Amino acid sequence: MHELSVCLALMSQVNRIAGEHGAVRVDRIVLNIGPLSGIEPALLRKAFPLAAIGTVAEDADLVIAEIPVQVRCTTCGADSEATPNRLLCGACGDYRTRVISGEDMTLASLELLKGGDPMTGGSHASPIDTSTGPPA
Repeated sequence: MHELSVCLALMSQVNRIAGEHGAVRVDRIVLNIGPLSGIEPALLRKAFPLAAIGTVAEDADLVIAEIPVQVRCTTCGADSEATPNRLLCGACGDYRTRVISGEDMTLASLELLKGGDPMTGGSHASPIDTSTGPPA
C-alpha cells in the first residue's frame, strides 16, 4: 500500500505550508485525484489518520475530489472527457489522444488556523508526482 507513503509526503508538505503561514492547526485538506494517478482514494482515506498523528493536521478533514480524465485529440484538436480504459476523443472518436488531466494527485487547498483566526490557503496548490514516488 503506497498510499501511506503518499500520505506521509502529503503531511510533510502540509506541515511546511502551515509553518510558512504560522498556522497552529490545519482544519481541512482538499486533494484532487485523477483515476490514472495510481492512487486509490479509499486507501488514502484509511492511511491519512495514521500519517497525520502528531502533526498540525491530526484533526483535519480530508476531502478528496475525484477529477475526470480529460484528453486532447491530436486529429481534431478537441478536448473531451474520457474513461480511464478508453482514451478516445469525445468529438470525433479517434484513438489518437493525449491525456491532459486525470493523471495527478494535487493538493488543491488547505484551511489553516492561525492564532485563533481561520484562514484559507487555496493559493498553495502543488502537485504530488506519484510516478516518481513521494516528494522529498
